[in-house]
Amino acid sequence: MKRIAVPLYLLLSFIPIYWLVGMSLKTNEEILGGFTLWPRNPTFANYVTIFTDPDWSDGYINSLTYVGINTVLSVLLALPAAYAFSRYRFLGDSHLFFWLLSNRMSPPAVFLLPFFQLYSSIGLFDTPWAVALAHMLFTVPLAVWILEGFMSGVPREIDETAYIDGYSFPRFFVRIFLPLIRSGVGVTAFFCFMFSWVELLLARTLTAVEAKPIVATMTRTVSAAGMDWGLLAAAGVLTLVPGAVVIYFVRNYIAKGFALGRV
Repeated sequence: MKRIAVPLYLLLSFIPIYWLVGMSLKTNEEILGGFTLWPRNPTFANYVTIFTDPDWSDGYINSLTYVGINTVLSVLLALPAAYAFSRYRFLGDSHLFFWLLSNRMSPPAVFLLPFFQLYSSIGLFDTPWAVALAHMLFTVPLAVWILEGFMSGVPREIDETAYIDGYSFPRFFVRIFLPLIRSGVGVTAFFCFMFSWVELLLARTLTAVEAKPIVATMTRTVSAAGMDWGLLAAAGVLTLVPGAVVIYFVRNYIAKGFALGRV
């Protein structure tokens, strides 16, 4: 039974991906014309449209831009915060830690109006920075929580030994401590990236034209002729690529993270 369960699970998991790829290689007429297991006349016209149409290509660039900003800033801000929660005890530390997590529990819709008014007044609306900073409200608490679990697993004696050997804190943190928690950093970056990449509500509300992300573009494929299913499927296939690339590079860290950290 166990030998059948895993292949069956993998087969069922890949069926939607296969169907999405197959639709992306079909014309809209073939998709609406009837049921086919594979494209009768495969075409890359949908992918050509995405790469040559500025609305689509700019959407990918905008999405990668704000996702990259969010991931880098979230990890950089979470590292010192997580170290403080891991190594020091101060008044209200547990309450502050819970407050950080409570932000992650809140639905993004709660913060739509405040973010919209704030960014409109300071000129950040319709920029990648608007989406990146808004997403940090959710990714930074998550990053702090994950990293704190990894850091608490590192013995405090390592810190003390480094100080006795004459290491300054920045040198100790970069050369000794960070390599010990590199699995946690990889896991944290992965989750920050994935949350920002798939989030739609804030990304769509805080952008209009210049910084419109790909997820917003995909919701506007309806025309007078109806839904362009082939184009939408091709866009869906391409949105899987960045996530697959990130998973490939941090796959070893993710496995260690599930085994050792708070994931």
